[in-house]
Amino acid sequence: MYFPMAGAMPEWKRTGAAYDLVGYAPRGVGRSAPLSCRDPKDFAGAPSQSPTHPSHAYKQQQIARAKAYADGCARRAGGALRHYTSLNNARDLDVLRAALGEKKLTFMGASYGTYFGALYATLFPSHVRRMVFDSPVNPDPHQIWYRNNLDQSLAFEGRWKDFRTWVAKHDRTYRLGATPDKVRLSYEKARARLSREPAGGTVGPGELQAAMLSAGYYDDYWAMRATALSEYLKGNPKPLIEQASPRPEAMRDEENGNAVYTAVECNDAPWPTDWSVWNHDNSLLALRAPFETWNNVWMNLPCAHWSAPRQQPLDVGTGPGELPPTLILAAERDAATPYPGALELQRRLAGSVLVTERDAGTHGIGGGENACVNGHLETYLLTGRTPVRRAQCAPHREPNPVSLDERAVAKEPVPAV
Repeated sequence: MYFPMAGAMPEWKRTGAAYDLVGYAPRGVGRSAPLSCRDPKDFAGAPSQSPTHPSHAYKQQQIARAKAYADGCARRAGGALRHYTSLNNARDLDVLRAALGEKKLTFMGASYGTYFGALYATLFPSHVRRMVFDSPVNPDPHQIWYRNNLDQSLAFEGRWKDFRTWVAKHDRTYRLGATPDKVRLSYEKARARLSREPAGGTVGPGELQAAMLSAGYYDDYWAMRATALSEYLKGNPKPLIEQASPRPEAMRDEENGNAVYTAVECNDAPWPTDWSVWNHDNSLLALRAPFETWNNVWMNLPCAHWSAPRQQPLDVGTGPGELPPTLILAAERDAATPYPGALELQRRLAGSVLVTERDAGTHGIGGGENACVNGHLETYLLTGRTPVRRAQCAPHREPNPVSLDERAVAKEPVPAV
């Protein structure tokens, strides 16, 4: 719903002048018949432990929680639960196009929005004018959604190292370690301390991990997160509490967002229902990628206990001449939607063009800090022209380290989703 506000930003000025920018809440989100699976007041459950190598007892506890959550979705939504799907999101988009009186749709989707954009292009290719897929999901039906989450956990390990490498480079500022491994030891030291005594009574190891995970999405957060970790280990927990504590005023929106995410992913495709499959796959993966693997499991495990019918994912794809040229934007080290997904989407949409930001990992790059990416995006939206097949952009500049005093402990903005 907030997307049209981008039109006021300098990077979007010409596009905003040429287009009416329309944002909308997909079914189940916000004011659009909001879906809820549990009481928002109980959603956060802070402080939490979130061990990177969970015990058998902890796993059994999380299995019970996942089953209870799935049961809550079924009980609260009733028969409507089965209708929250990506295919229905694509169909809703065509209803919106018609309601606006447009014969053809110009659409920009980021992250998950690229998946139902790809479904739309497959279902309604003659209704497409222009389409931008920013940081695309891998649309291969065999990837939706279980295998995509395995790939995501592995990719976040690489992005977590990118962050630690940057922190180590600025050890004079943060004093967290001069190598990525030493920064990791500082992080583990903070986790151990928070396990014994949560900061502010609300920030445990789970909340610390979630805060650091956001640094894997956006390097804009790197200086803030490094400062919070550094200050906490020096005895000042205030920045970490400000950045990592659950916000009571956001609980309802966060519970709603999690409920819709879960319903769509669980409904879209078959998931393993045998815990031994999850345990085997992720125990092996956690040996290589401990940072995010098990938290990703707990996020998606309700799908093992889902009561609504599962769909078979649509085989996304268009043939030559069926679809106008479309534009794909991807950062090479994106962890949330790993780069092979962009290559797969380009392979499946005939005539699509891929613009790659090399050696960068921010999730969602259109209209961001890279002038090269923005130039391709603006040219396409204003004229329909694309590079020949693929284009490469150098990475945007790394963030500058900022000390706690210099940033005046400003509260971080809430990112648009």
